[in-house]
Amino acid sequence: MSPIRPHETLAQAYDGITTVVAPLDDAGLQRPTRCRGWLVADLLFHVLCDAQRALVALASPASGPADVDDVSYWRAFTPDDDGAGAAHAWWARRSAAAFDRPTGIVRIWTDTAPAAVRAAATADPDGYVSTQGHVLRVPDLLATLTTEAVVHHLDLVVDLPDAPLPAADPTRVAVTTMDGLLSDEAVRPAGWDDHEYLLKATGRLPLTDRDRVELGEAAGWFPLMG
Repeated sequence: MSPIRPHETLAQAYDGITTVVAPLDDAGLQRPTRCRGWLVADLLFHVLCDAQRALVALASPASGPADVDDVSYWRAFTPDDDGAGAAHAWWARRSAAAFDRPTGIVRIWTDTAPAAVRAAATADPDGYVSTQGHVLRVPDLLATLTTEAVVHHLDLVVDLPDAPLPAADPTRVAVTTMDGLLSDEAVRPAGWDDHEYLLKATGRLPLTDRDRVELGEAAGWFPLMG
């Protein structure tokens, strides 16, 4: 069996989010998420902006070499930058609130996400693109988009107990990203499953005392990204 391609994992990640939000009515889209201050509709708007950014990036070829890859890209997004994070959170909330109904965001998402995947499928896998002041290889861009989608999928379902979790292949991409940020000198505790790892690596769940013992010095590196 041939390995799954980067645009296919992105498709699975975006389809997973669609599966969560498409059945929700306006009340369901106003349930809380793991992201402080954001309802489901607010977080979906944020992910929608990511899909729109993907479309722009994939239409913005750049000369190489890349200045970041799918792991080092995340080092610019530090968990300590509370001011920038709060400002973006407030902007996203106000932008999402501008829709007449929360389901309006779902309609735009279900148009935009597949378009981003189609653009990813036709992009040159050996090419480079620019986004957010960086140059990345196309596969690395798609890995960053997949990682963000998987983490936010987990954020979306915190108050939706019947919603499906992210699929295995995109989850594996996100886990690989966290492994890269953790470095080769440390390993995650054996008791963590992939989703717990992602939630703790991104600061969604706190480390327990046992986690800290098992991680040793590496516990001080958590959260690995914001």
